[in-house]
Amino acid sequence: MPSIYDAITEDHNNHRALLDELEQTSGDSETRRKKWKEFYEDVKSHAAAEEETFYSKLISETWGQDAARHSVHEHQQLDDLMEELNGMDMSSSGWLTRFKTLKHDYEHHMDEEEQDVFDRAKQVIGEEQNDGFGMQFEARKKEERALIEQKKADSLED
Repeated sequence: MPSIYDAITEDHNNHRALLDELEQTSGDSETRRKKWKEFYEDVKSHAAAEEETFYSKLISETWGQDAARHSVHEHQQLDDLMEELNGMDMSSSGWLTRFKTLKHDYEHHMDEEEQDVFDRAKQVIGEEQNDGFGMQFEARKKEERALIEQKKADSLED
């Protein structure tokens, strides 16, 4: 089982590849739709699992709260951008423009997590707990993946 850091980084690497692949698509094509769905669902489940397993532990320490809050706030901003993109015509130039904003912001977020947040987290999550947190993250991500449509419907009711 991968450590929490390996599990998150593996997801990030997959997300970076999907972002690059999406950027190369054009129009309202089947490829763009398929890649977007894959990216959207994986990022949604990744962020929720990360907040519930990784960031909940980091926020338990006073000195980790700012980093955790900052990252969770970025998750919300990225989520808002993804929902905006979901509501746009994929063949419009505006979709690609907003997508490039999402790509830039998300790449910054991933780099920040891997370079700064991981260092802080290693002071809270001891090496002996890495695999346990990795297992929790992976399990929670699967649960969250199954809840995407339900959460979308619930947010429409709000």
